Amino acid sequence: MSKKPNYRLAALMGEAGVSNKGLAKRVQEVARRRGSHVGTTHVAVQRWLDGSGIQPQTAAFLADALGEKLRRRVTPVDIGFPETAQSSEPRGVTYADSLPGALCVMDALTRIAPEQQVPGTELLPEGEINSAVLSWLVSRPDGLGTRDSSARRVGMRDVAAMRTAAEMFMQLDFKYGGGHGHRPLRHYFREDVLPLLHADYSDKVGAVLFGAAAEISQLLAWTAYDTGSHALADRYLVGTLRLTQVVDDRMMGARILSNMSHQANYLGQVPRAVRLARASVEGGRGRATPRAMALFSAHEARALATAGDSKGAGQAMNDAARHFGRADTGDDPDWLAYMDEAELVGEFCHCFRDLGQGPEAVRHAERAVQLTDPKYARTLGFCRMVLAQSQLLNGELEAAVHTAGLTVEVGDALQSARFQRYVTDFQREISVYGTDPAVRAFNEQVHDAMADLADHGA
Repeated sequence: MSKKPNYRLAALMGEAGVSNKGLAKRVQEVARRRGSHVGTTHVAVQRWLDGSGIQPQTAAFLADALGEKLRRRVTPVDIGFPETAQSSEPRGVTYADSLPGALCVMDALTRIAPEQQVPGTELLPEGEINSAVLSWLVSRPDGLGTRDSSARRVGMRDVAAMRTAAEMFMQLDFKYGGGHGHRPLRHYFREDVLPLLHADYSDKVGAVLFGAAAEISQLLAWTAYDTGSHALADRYLVGTLRLTQVVDDRMMGARILSNMSHQANYLGQVPRAVRLARASVEGGRGRATPRAMALFSAHEARALATAGDSKGAGQAMNDAARHFGRADTGDDPDWLAYMDEAELVGEFCHCFRDLGQGPEAVRHAERAVQLTDPKYARTLGFCRMVLAQSQLLNGELEAAVHTAGLTVEVGDALQSARFQRYVTDFQREISVYGTDPAVRAFNEQVHDAMADLADHGA
């Protein structure tokens, strides 16, 4: 059977103005940056043009090479290899070394649903994280480079629309958790946001455009995290960290590092959590507002408390309180509005709980519950469960079970996988009192609440 020439590949090579030898070298370079080696030569390129098949990984490298030259996303399907599209892994999950590569990373990630398996079910290896953090800390901004003057012109109205969308999805996440809105947010980022980043814009618009894109990207990470899709969330966070380098948004980048610390801490990877939190503090120093520095220091305190370092956690909490005392002196971005006194006290109650300091944990948890706006249902649920755990630390079993029971009864946070773990952790802690009537009643309440949640399709 005769082969059919690959006209798609030929057309894109013609558009990019690359020869067989030139493209082969570009494919080898892309593979090298991805930590792989391919023996692509001009002969292989000619075979592909003549209609020969290709390995999925090589197709991905070939698409990236053409995409970087054309300064837009190119997929294996675009170059005539549809059979490799589903079998190729998401490319460039590490810290991309170019702006086109960074955009390709984000595009690949938005094609993965949380319920799908990401290649490798764990967080990225320690070495890759350390390399990404170091790259960010010592990086220089990419700058916006050459834009596509043939594309539509992006304006401030487009950026305003993106920020409105981000606010809408953020409120949905705060209220319901559980990854609510993740699917349409993925679609919005892939189909509406990424094309704008490839389009034409002034330097002024480009700076705020990439900032708005990073806000939405980090929300994609957070909603994946809340579903328990940690491998995917981790990759979104690293990808978003890379986006902040484009326009030197050090405050957003430091926020991403603190989010990475939060996730590592939640998963019990305490040394990683401490390092990431400290990188966040150092990365934000001199570039972030006092309110942001309070947030970063609070996350450092959380990680150190989990590590059992009471002195270090205490110092970090003091730093956070000191920064927060100057919070009103800074010009904060809109995404930082949630970092109020309730949020700070909520972080502290977690610290005191993890340090085993029951009285202080109860005092701060009660204050956090009192201050937290009910619209932040998931955050309020966390604080109430920490209050229950803190009461248990003080030997107040009846009060602890009562508090936890009220929290489950409200139920607004139950769709969050993270909140569910707070509940199951508490159940494990009270399991030694399994014969107590109040404990039995609470366990039955949790069972019924989860069954009701399943009945409603959550």
